[in-house]
Amino acid sequence: MPTVDVIGIDGQKVGEVALADDVFAARIHVPAMHQVVVAYLAAQRQGTHSTKTRGEVRGGGRKPWRQKHTGRARHGSIRSPLWTKGGVIHGPRPRSYDQKVNKKVKRLAIKSALSLKVKENKLILVEGIETMSPKTKDMCAFLANAQAQAKPLIVIHESLPSIYMAARNIPGTRVLHVDSINVYEILNHEHLILTKGAAQRLEEVYSA
Repeated sequence: MPTVDVIGIDGQKVGEVALADDVFAARIHVPAMHQVVVAYLAAQRQGTHSTKTRGEVRGGGRKPWRQKHTGRARHGSIRSPLWTKGGVIHGPRPRSYDQKVNKKVKRLAIKSALSLKVKENKLILVEGIETMSPKTKDMCAFLANAQAQAKPLIVIHESLPSIYMAARNIPGTRVLHVDSINVYEILNHEHLILTKGAAQRLEEVYSA
């Protein structure tokens, strides 16, 4: 059972918390994390790209010249894909890039990502962050005291507008509600900062 230090907003240790083994000390399954991240990034694509076929391009209704006796190649339309400003052959069409991922794979991936942060000593539990003022300098001071200035992800368990405001102007810093946490965001950030309530929520949801 991994034990993680709990710090206050001044960066000082205020206690320890023993985290659940099946969530924060699970076997790290790299293929599951890869599959979930690829599916997440694919779902971000709008899929609105589109080109026109020769039947959709404006013009080209008249045969440009007669079939024979001109010395030139035969053509039936100036909107043929062979012509400039003609249609496009096998061009991109609107589509969905969504990929199906099983629920068990998603659970395995999120537990693997959380366990990886614990293994790398990049997971931090914080207490009392709800009392922080909505000032960027206060958030910068907290991250410096916690030694987590490099691209931190702050996960909260309740609505705290002041935390969003304090962190929004710090490059690389992201604030998420615990219900919105995902594998991509965990792996894409260097440090994972959880409130005690967020850690408890993750244990409730992802414990076997």
